[in-house]
Order: sequence, then C-alpha cells, then structure tokens
Amino acid sequence: MAPTQDALYAEIDLDLSWSERELPEHERTRHVHRLHPYLGKFIPQVVEVLLGRYVRGAGRVLDPFAGSGTTLVQGLESGCDSVGVDIAAFNCLLMEVKTRRYDLFALETEVRDAVRRVESFDGGPPATGYLAEWFAPRAAGELLAFRELIGEYGHTDVLRIVLARAARSARLTTHFDLDFPRLPQRDTYWCHKHKRVCRPIDRAEHFLRRYALDTLKRIKDFSRVRRRGRAADVVHGDAREVALAGRFDALITSPPYPGLIDYHEQHRYAYELLELEDLSGLELGSGAQGTSAAALARYVEGVAAVLSHASRALRVRAPVVIVVNDRRDLYPEILERAGLRLEERLRRHVNRRTGRRAGEFFEDVLVAR
Repeated sequence: MAPTQDALYAEIDLDLSWSERELPEHERTRHVHRLHPYLGKFIPQVVEVLLGRYVRGAGRVLDPFAGSGTTLVQGLESGCDSVGVDIAAFNCLLMEVKTRRYDLFALETEVRDAVRRVESFDGGPPATGYLAEWFAPRAAGELLAFRELIGEYGHTDVLRIVLARAARSARLTTHFDLDFPRLPQRDTYWCHKHKRVCRPIDRAEHFLRRYALDTLKRIKDFSRVRRRGRAADVVHGDAREVALAGRFDALITSPPYPGLIDYHEQHRYAYELLELEDLSGLELGSGAQGTSAAALARYVEGVAAVLSHASRALRVRAPVVIVVNDRRDLYPEILERAGLRLEERLRRHVNRRTGRRAGEFFEDVLVAR
C-alpha cells in the first residue's frame, strides 16, 4: 500500500520544501542568483533556512564546493561573512562578479556606454576552432568584437559575464536545448519551446544589449538587500589543499552529484571566449568521469578529502551541513573518512521544473560535526 500524504510529510522537513506554486522560478533566481544560468545549484531559500538554523548572528561560513556562489550571495543577504572555494575558473569569475561591491554610478555609466557601442557593431574578427563551429559567422564576430572592447573598461569582469551569457544564447543550438547541446544546429527545426519552425541564431548583439542591462539591474537589486559590513571571499583552487585563513562558524555546501553534469562542458563557450584556465581534470563528480565503480571510489575519496581539510578550519562543534541527493548511499563512508559524525539527516522534497526537465525527488540535508 502506498504511504499516505500525512506519512510522507512526516518524513520531510517542510521548512526546507516548497512547491512550484509556493516558490516560483523568479523567486529562486532573484537578483544576482540569475546573473548567469548554472546547472546543479541549490536554491537560495535552502541556504537562507540553514543559515538561520546553524549560524548564530553574523557568523563566518565556508563553502568548499562553491559553484555559482549561492552560499556566498545568501550569506551577504543574511548578514554573514563567507568564503567560497572552487576549482573552476568560470565559477570563481561568476562568484566575484556576484559578490563584489560596486560604485553603482560608475558601473552603470560603463555598462550603458558598452551597450551604445554594441549597437554600432558591423561585423567583427573571423572566428576559428570552437567558435567557428558553434556560432554563425555574424554572431561570432559580434562576440569577438565585444571581447575586444571590454578591456577598455574598469568593470571588465562584469562585462565578461555579460559576454559569456550572450554566447550561451547565441550558439548554434535549438532554443529548447541550451543546457545540453550535442551538435551545432545549422538547419531549420521544429521548436518544442515556441511550437513552430525556428531557425538557428545568427547574431549576438541583441543578447549583448539585453544581458548587459539585465546584469546591471540585478547587481543594483542585490545592492539594496545585501548587509553592510559583510564580505565574501572567493578562492580559486583545489579545496583539498587550499589555505583557509581564520576560523569558520559553519560549513554549508552542496557537492556535485557523481557523474551527473560535465561542469566544464556546461560553460565551454565561456572558457573558449574568455580564455580561462582549464582545471577540469581536478573536478570531482564531473559527468565526464562517469559512474563506474572506480569513478565512484575517486568521488568518495575526493569529497572526503575536501571535508576533512575544511573541517580543520572550523571552530569546535561547528556544524558541517551538506545538501545532497545521496541515492547511492555514499555519504556514510565519506563522513567517516572525513572524521565527521552524522547528527541529523533531514529530508526535503524537491518539486521543480527547469526548461524541459520536470519531475520531483528527495534530497538529504546532512548535519555532521
């Protein structure tokens, strides 16, 4: 017999579970949380609840799998200092742009000037390699022309994120498959998103304009809600060995799920356009590594090493809070190897729709010390 709704609800933490109606996408992606699409991130409302439960006052929080910076951003909004570590250069660039403090007048002046110059684009340098393969000639030329001009501005990193976001949308792919394109789309196609025949994107300047202004708005929106005097630091490196200065009152993180997402390929366009350092060989749990027994063993060893290293920087009895869908039951061994003892295992119901991917599942929130 199937369990009743009351029985199901008794097993989950309702303060960490929301329906799509209760928590629509625009709330999950408020202000800088949507500065650039990022697969596999956890939602800010989860971090907000966890900070309220496990961090007293204006504490200091560590996230050794910082990803797109959800913990750092929410920490700034909730009144905490934070440090985020990530091996991916693009992730660190994105986190820096999200969490930095800006002279908003100077930022707006530069962004609007860049937008004005975009409107006068007439071609651009020819593309080669990946860019020639995945972008129409006009789109590639406009992206490369924008790349050339952004070095003239003080807010270069903000404009680099605009460039990356525009490149994501301007690729030769179907409108409904921006997350996982397999091959360039060069012919017309039936579009599941628009319910009509569409043709591949052949330009990029309209995306550059749109995302430049949207980025400006989101940074300004965040500036109104972030707490004064709070800081977020981003560390680019291997979380198994990076130096961590000072002590932390809590660790809150959501490690990658093994074999689910190729984290480097997700942002390949950004690495190619921005010429970022590729350390994908050191990433833990990447989809490129698969889910063989050997890959899972490396995942367990790697995540345990990260948590063991990070826990040495925690204050005595500081909580280690991990949000994970542990369907392979790997985390009992990971915690044991890291020298941590599980105190609570909370359940949260996830009911989400993102793009064409719909469904529901359960996540665990592991609290260890």
